[in-house]
Order: sequence, then structure tokens, then C-alpha cells
Amino acid sequence: MTSSLFKPYDLKTLPLKNRMVMAPMTRCRATEGDVPTPLMATYYAQRATAGLIITEGVPVSARGRGYLWTPGIYSEAQVEGWRQVADAVHEANGMIFMQIWHVGRISHKSLLPEGVMPEGPTDELDKDTVCFAYDENGNPGNVPTSQPQALDADGIARIKSEFVQAAINARKAGMDGVEIHGANGYLFDEFLSSIVNTRTDDYGGTVENRCRLLLETVDAVTDAIGAEITGVRISPNGRFNSIPEDPEMEATFIYLAEQLDQRGIAYLHINDQATFGMPAIPEGFIGELRAAFHGPMMVCGGYDAARAQSAIDDDLADLVAFGVSYLANPDLPARLENGWPLNEADQDTFYGGAEKGFTDYPAYQA
Repeated sequence: MTSSLFKPYDLKTLPLKNRMVMAPMTRCRATEGDVPTPLMATYYAQRATAGLIITEGVPVSARGRGYLWTPGIYSEAQVEGWRQVADAVHEANGMIFMQIWHVGRISHKSLLPEGVMPEGPTDELDKDTVCFAYDENGNPGNVPTSQPQALDADGIARIKSEFVQAAINARKAGMDGVEIHGANGYLFDEFLSSIVNTRTDDYGGTVENRCRLLLETVDAVTDAIGAEITGVRISPNGRFNSIPEDPEMEATFIYLAEQLDQRGIAYLHINDQATFGMPAIPEGFIGELRAAFHGPMMVCGGYDAARAQSAIDDDLADLVAFGVSYLANPDLPARLENGWPLNEADQDTFYGGAEKGFTDYPAYQA
């Protein structure tokens, strides 16, 4: 197949070898202290055939954790671990952004520093959500999230400073840029929701107020490292982690896209949760976002080569992110361009473990 999907693309200041992106995917394979491992460096370097790699979600602080064995970016050991990853990807002629993350209320007391609770826009507990933590017997597994506490003014200021330091640390580790995780029911997505976010201060109520925390964080991060290497991920109409249907969804995300457009960020990454079994983004809404945001746009969610090329041809996207198919196929661009068969992904090895289902997927052999 010959198409623009496989041709170079200039992402602001970064020359990408193609328009295919490896989507962020949690793999839960960090070592003690949530430090990236040499095995992780191998995993990412194997997939440096992507135009751009976006790492798994990386907590910006110990209070931002929501899952066991997710690598952080708030200690020197973690920075050194990520430097091994960035160096390996660059040696393989790849580009890599770090997705920086705070899970918000989607956490459990066993994961957090002693004496603290998960934090979110309010203290409302969602009783239907679980996270990967330790149960009452100390065994790892999916457990109900703990009672959250509402962020106060000091907490909001701390969150913004944690994202700034995480971005600085990511650059120190050799990352080409960062992606702020504003999707999938985590902290910023909780603030965006008019149903979850019932605050009555400057961070709740109106569309402008609910977008404020994410936009102020984007401003702080771009001031620190540059807008041209700062991306943002969102998931309009998403229900993951018990985000309810929101009657103000379209107005919220159009406003957010317009504001991000003014900031000149590296890209806007739109995740469609239909592949999670959730409601899809409404038909035509990606086009509305495209009209509101004039910078590079990335789409993600169950794309194959033909659908990805259609999104580019229809001017709905400049880049397309691939998740599970990249997990199982380190040479995914070559496979799609040549019509070669794909490896099947082993769902039993998605989270935790060692080489199996992580670095042992083979490249195509004729």
C-alpha cells in the first residue's frame, strides 16, 4: 500500500518518518520504586519504526499513582531509567514523547503515600470503579477505588507544579516532548465533566471554569519546555472510569479545542473509546474539533491502515495512533504498508510480567 500514512511528516519542529504513532498503553512493568527497566528500553526501541512513540501514562508524583508498577518521573532513579528508554529509541532512529499523568480519584490508599486519599474535583466516591492495587490481604488485583478528597487551592497549585516538574524531568531524561493526559476519566477529565465536577469555585460550574485546571497546567508546562513539544490528549464523550454522559460535552470540548489552538501546542490527540466498548464520539464531532483546532491533530481508537488513511484524506487528522496492534507488532508500519499478516495480541500479558507478551513479539519473516 502506498499512501501518505507511511510518508514523512513534520510535527512542528520534529521530523517524523511517518504519520503512524504508537499510542500510550499502560503495561505495568516498572521495578521497585516505579523505576523504568532495561526491558522497557528494549520494548520501546523495538517499536521505533513509529513516526512518534507516546509512552505509557507516567505519574507526575506519588499522589498521582492509580495502578501498580507504573513508572513515574518524580525521582532521580526514575529519570535515569527513562533516560535509558529515550537513548534506546533515539539510537533506533525514533522519536518519543512522554505522557504525563495524574489519575485523580481513580486510585486506592494502598498505592498512595501514607495517610493520604485519592484527590479529585470533589469528594464524591464512584462505587463502580476499580483500579489495579493491593487488596486487604496485600495481593495485587483490581480493587474498588478509595474515598477521594476534593482538591483545595493549595492542592491545585501543587498539581500544576508537579506537571511542570514532570515535563522538565522528561526533557532531562531525553524525551522529545510530553503529552498531558487529559482523557479517560482521570484528573483533568474529571474536572471537564459537568456531572462529576460540581465545584462552586473558579474550577467548577461554567465551561470556562471546568477547563481552567487543564488550560492553566498546559500554560505552565509550555512556559517551562515550549508549546511546540507539548501535546494534549482528550476523550470526548468518553465513559471510561465512570465518566457519565454529559449534556455539555460538545460545548466543553469545542471551547477546550479553541483555547488549545490559541496556545500553539504540538498536537491535539483525540481518543475514541468505542474500542473500550464505550459510546463512540458522535458522528461529525471530530470534524467540529478540527474546525476549532488548526494545529496538528491525532486520532486514536481501532484504526487500521485504510481507515487511518481515510482520516488523513478527509482532513480529520494529520497523525493516527495505533494501540494494541503496535503492542503486538513492533514492525507495524512495514506490515501495514506491505499487507503482511499481523501478530495476535495476548491479552493475558497486557499488564505486569516480564518478556512474555512484551518484548517477544516477532518482526515479520517472509
